[in-house]
Amino acid sequence: MKKINKASELLWVFGIVFVALGVAICSKANLGVSMIAAPAFVVSEALLPISSFFSVGVTEYIIQGIMLVILCFTVRRFRWTYLLAFAVAVIYGYTLNLFLWLLGGISFDTVWLRWVMLIVGDVITAFGVACFFRTYMPLQVYELFVAEISDRFKININKVKSVFDKTLLLLSVFLAVVIFGGVLTFDWRTIGYNSYHSIGLGTLVTTVINAPIITLMGKLIDKVFVSTPAFKGLEWALKRN
Repeated sequence: MKKINKASELLWVFGIVFVALGVAICSKANLGVSMIAAPAFVVSEALLPISSFFSVGVTEYIIQGIMLVILCFTVRRFRWTYLLAFAVAVIYGYTLNLFLWLLGGISFDTVWLRWVMLIVGDVITAFGVACFFRTYMPLQVYELFVAEISDRFKININKVKSVFDKTLLLLSVFLAVVIFGGVLTFDWRTIGYNSYHSIGLGTLVTTVINAPIITLMGKLIDKVFVSTPAFKGLEWALKRN
């Protein structure tokens, strides 16, 4: 089969669309979203009663904006491409809102179906992440944060990613407990089919299966696409820091 050439920019679009779609499906399963997505869902749940402005997507890019400020202070530098990462976060946020709205009337009533849809959402999300890994286009602040900390302090990027993921998981749990409480009254026997404010057994399952599925999706993408740029001038401009 002939591969699709000069697909880098297309894969970037796929990354935004499929990650947003996958996260939206996982949220509808109500078994717990990934630790990366969880903070936005927790904070949005708390702020939506105050103002409808704080949708999940908007809260998502606000959190990424705060992370970007923290990054600048931590690495003690600023690059104009950092702003592009925030712009991607804004685009992703509204794309996520769109999919959450489109799926708003859908419910998964049986436990087995919810677990199936969680896995489906995880696979779709992994496909989007694998697409992101194959493009020169700016990524979201999450990926930028890990890459810049690794580069600035000369730490293995896998170690930085591991610490980053665990930190977001702990942050999500902390926010849920502090904002909503109810840890002692929540029926933890139902954690296999109900989430505690978007955190649940599905969050742990997603954490375990995420990396191998991303690797598998990456191999599939490489069989179909050649991730070379269609706009070499744009690639050159973005790589200049």
